[in-house]
Amino acid sequence: MRSGNPALREETFARFGYSRESGEVMTVQGVVFKTILLLLIAAGTAVWTWMNYLQGHFGLVTGAIWVGMLGGLVVAFATVFKMSWAPITAPLYAALEGLFLGGISVAINAQYPGIAVEAIGLTMATLMAMMIIFQSGLIKVNDSFRSIILSATFGIAIFYFIAIILSMFGINISLLTGNGWVSIGFSVFVVAIAAFNLLIDFDFITQGANRRAPKYMEWYGAFALMVTLVWLYLEILRLLAKVRSR
Repeated sequence: MRSGNPALREETFARFGYSRESGEVMTVQGVVFKTILLLLIAAGTAVWTWMNYLQGHFGLVTGAIWVGMLGGLVVAFATVFKMSWAPITAPLYAALEGLFLGGISVAINAQYPGIAVEAIGLTMATLMAMMIIFQSGLIKVNDSFRSIILSATFGIAIFYFIAIILSMFGINISLLTGNGWVSIGFSVFVVAIAAFNLLIDFDFITQGANRRAPKYMEWYGAFALMVTLVWLYLEILRLLAKVRSR
């Protein structure tokens, strides 16, 4: 089993056997509860960033974006390589991503009023829709599905990496910066891939609960979902900005 989410690799849960202590193991309900906590933490720091913008503290907003982006990357890598740290690093990651997302959102919202609320609503709606699809079995998360989504996710990651390198030399790729229909279509495709990654994440979390993984893996599962949700929100925000700019 594989996931496009780097936080949920094939061996993530495979290393755990079955625990005999029912009170000390991972549960799906525990992951859901902790995911809600992480979302609230991220919302709190995002609101703090937004309030500083409204008060004219633009330097703090810029600083929040950089601290959130770089700090979030460091904490994310630390969590992936040391999963037992998740009860501490997952809330820290959520707080840092809230700073980053809040700063990015307020900047784009200044140009396109109301776009941040729309992006949040669409992200939450997508999350709910993917949960319903997963629970209903409408889309089967099998090896073929995982392989397709994993390949597409890695392809997008490589494309973004190349785009960042080229931008350092003043070369912009229209698929990312343009507002033409091809560019919009590309963003729709990326949003769809991010959404499908949620299905794979749900499957991995279910597998972890079935394998009776350690309790701290609830925090790790919630962290993994946050990684996908952050990506999904940013892509929806990008898509809406392209549509608004036409």
